[in-house]
Amino acid sequence: MRRATLGILATGLCVTLSSACGGGGSGAAASPPAAAASTAPSTPASASPSPSKASPTGPRPFSAKISKVTRATVKHSWHSGCPVGLGDLRLITMTYWGMDKKPHEGEMVVNEDVAGKIVKVFHKLYDERYPIRRMELVDKYGGSDFKSIEADNTSAFNCRNATGASSWSQHAYGHAVDLNTCENPYVHSNGHIEHPRCVKYGNRKRHDPGLIHAGDKVVKAFRSIGWGWGGSWGGPWDFQHFSATGH
Repeated sequence: MRRATLGILATGLCVTLSSACGGGGSGAAASPPAAAASTAPSTPASASPSPSKASPTGPRPFSAKISKVTRATVKHSWHSGCPVGLGDLRLITMTYWGMDKKPHEGEMVVNEDVAGKIVKVFHKLYDERYPIRRMELVDKYGGSDFKSIEADNTSAFNCRNATGASSWSQHAYGHAVDLNTCENPYVHSNGHIEHPRCVKYGNRKRHDPGLIHAGDKVVKAFRSIGWGWGGSWGGPWDFQHFSATGH
């Protein structure tokens, strides 16, 4: 659970890409309760979204906007001493396909240098109808990675150490995304999974909605921007984790 250079987005910074439960409500068919911690609104978007094409009678098209991050937005997940400055972070507000087979709007904070690439990935996932339980800032959970995982939350930036290490996680740089965290758990080398209700998903032969498997559309979408998958590690395995460095 734990980097890449965003060129300056051309006119219309909002990109059209796919799939990481913001203002549009939860996409969970039976989602776990989310811990509450209010997040102040972000600054206005730096560009208006360019929605993808959709049938007049079908689900709304994917849209995304990228905006600057305020201190209030990341009041639990960023602090002085983090390896990335507040001004280098960006808030992405975008459409995702929910577990209830409906579109929802979610939020995610990443490093400015990968924001456009992340929008590209989630646009692909949305078009593929890859289901996501919820997409909220980890600040909704007081910055607790454990609580965010318990809620099966898809998120990115969190200024914390890597699991079981004293070094920064890729999440602390805004260069990592954790996706459907219960269906895709972190599995220790001895097979232990810290979240009891997610233990059944240690069986990677399952094909429940949201599970990620080697070579599937999710892995390919992230690979298209040069990101690696924690599920390919030799142990431990971090099936929810994608990052710029692959770690």
